[in-house]
Amino acid sequence: MNVGSEGSAGSAGFEGSAAAEGSGEHSYEQAAARLEEIIRRLDSGEPGLRETLELCREGRGLVELCAAELEAVGRGLEELRLEELVARLEAGTPPRAP
Repeated sequence: MNVGSEGSAGSAGFEGSAAAEGSGEHSYEQAAARLEEIIRRLDSGEPGLRETLELCREGRGLVELCAAELEAVGRGLEELRLEELVARLEAGTPPRAP
């Protein structure tokens, strides 16, 4: 059993990392890919108790990062829709159906 090698190596890049949060468009994709790795590792049944705990903690942080990114993108899309609606109203064009 290779306890800690895979879980520790990947967690340094994300958990609490300002670089991961500030890397913009790639942080969501990287976090999602790492989550897939964590799930595969946990599903393998190989990790011991400590590594399982570390992987679960890392996974929770990654899920929170992904959720925040999706929420931010959703807000941005909503703002775009509102801006489009305002522009159409000002131009006298009826709004499009969603």
